Amino acid sequence: MIRVDHAGEYGAMRIYQGQLAVLEGRGRDKKAVAAIRRMAEQESRHLDRFDALVNRRKVRPTALSPVWQVAGFALGAGTALLGTRAAMACTAAVEEVIDEHYARQIERLDGDPELKEAVAEFREDEIAHRDEAIAHGAEEAPAYRLLSETIKAGCRLAIRLSEKI
Repeated sequence: MIRVDHAGEYGAMRIYQGQLAVLEGRGRDKKAVAAIRRMAEQESRHLDRFDALVNRRKVRPTALSPVWQVAGFALGAGTALLGTRAAMACTAAVEEVIDEHYARQIERLDGDPELKEAVAEFREDEIAHRDEAIAHGAEEAPAYRLLSETIKAGCRLAIRLSEKI
């Protein structure tokens, strides 16, 4: 679980970095950019916590980190190139999958209160990110349903691969 969650938080950071690289450079919707910055700061705290857990519990990080580094940034930048609403659609889709993923983990973590508490706390943040993305027009993005379902499928695949590799 720690390996997968660590990989997911790393991927989320890269998505936000890609979005910010495009949106800040274009002077786009300043409120949306500020929201993405806040979400990225929270994801950074999540990643720091999972970094500590990986080290303290001697968990092997996924061997796919270099892939997630490139893929996350490309997904963030690519959706941001389509506009602020598409970037927010990306965020909403990713966070919906993570919400589901963390909910399943919480059900299985009774024997590890420290990890359960962290995952529950982070899940609340992810739900807030999804809701904020929707408030910033995610569902108004061009081809929202197609974009959202494609991103969700990619996230689910990334989770499965990170569990194994």
